[in-house]
Amino acid sequence: MKVLLTGAAGFIGSRIAVLARERGHDVVALDAYLPEAHGSAEPEGEILRLDLRRDRLDDVLADLDVVCHQAAMVGNGVDAQDLPGYAGHNDLGTAELLAAMARVGIDDLVLASSMVVYGDGRFDCPEHGDVPPAPRREEDLAAGRFDPRCPVCGEEITWRRIGEDTPFRPRTSYAASKVAQEHYADAWCTLQDGRTIALRYHNVYGPGMPADTPYAGVAAIFRSALERGEAPRVFEDGAQVRDFVHVDDVAMANVLSLEQVRDHPSGLTPYNVASGHPFTIGEMAAVLAGAGDGPDPLVTGEYRLFDVRHVLASPDAAVEGLGFRAAVRPEDGLARLATDPLRTR
Repeated sequence: MKVLLTGAAGFIGSRIAVLARERGHDVVALDAYLPEAHGSAEPEGEILRLDLRRDRLDDVLADLDVVCHQAAMVGNGVDAQDLPGYAGHNDLGTAELLAAMARVGIDDLVLASSMVVYGDGRFDCPEHGDVPPAPRREEDLAAGRFDPRCPVCGEEITWRRIGEDTPFRPRTSYAASKVAQEHYADAWCTLQDGRTIALRYHNVYGPGMPADTPYAGVAAIFRSALERGEAPRVFEDGAQVRDFVHVDDVAMANVLSLEQVRDHPSGLTPYNVASGHPFTIGEMAAVLAGAGDGPDPLVTGEYRLFDVRHVLASPDAAVEGLGFRAAVRPEDGLARLATDPLRTR
């Protein structure tokens, strides 16, 4: 199979390229090499330096079978001034790519999406059942009451695993751009009778993750603190529940999707890409500190209003629809992250 891979120089894209080639696929790799992510680095190997927003892609796409679209500006985007940047990079870039695919007749797409489209996730209220959480109140957070409440009765609620049919509730510029990317891809499917698999990644970690860019995740931030001899600073009470999924598992989910997207029905099919093993931020910091022989994490009680308290998704649809099941448990992969090499531009 001949594959166009965007974002091929990135943390996830580079792992997809290796795995796809190992499985016998021809990969045409491109990346914009944004300074925010790559500093002054120049293209390595056969990676083409192209910007989806402004460079014409028709000749690159000619004679290819499928596109794996990883290119994106990531991070949180928690300031309203970030909105134009995320819209310009992620949404315009995706729209231009889809238009080019339509011109050359490529009908199959694997799209990197994210669990951030779900926002705060869903919860169970003893009285009202499945509910979204009410916005957390400043006075509760200041008093150390971090868990959200039922939006109907105001009582305590418990997190639940969410499926791919969970409504979108984006809370940041980045999240809004990932929702838009899915909507553009879905519209393209309708207009072109195309097929898209949208992979909603959970918290991806592993060797090669950025250590010192705006794209660095919390695991890399904790790891960098430990390398400086500092205790990881854990916000709130450390009990925030997440799903940490290893980059090698994410790469496998992508390659399985590339190999099976043509067998999917027309339209967009989303899959959660998760380890399936809940893990708290505090547990993650403790595993890193223990494996790296560093100072114990410091639970600070600090908070940010825009932070999501708990979000967990069910991996069942990906098991059934793709045959994908994550192989790396977070306690094992995070322990290895304590000594894994990170990318420093």
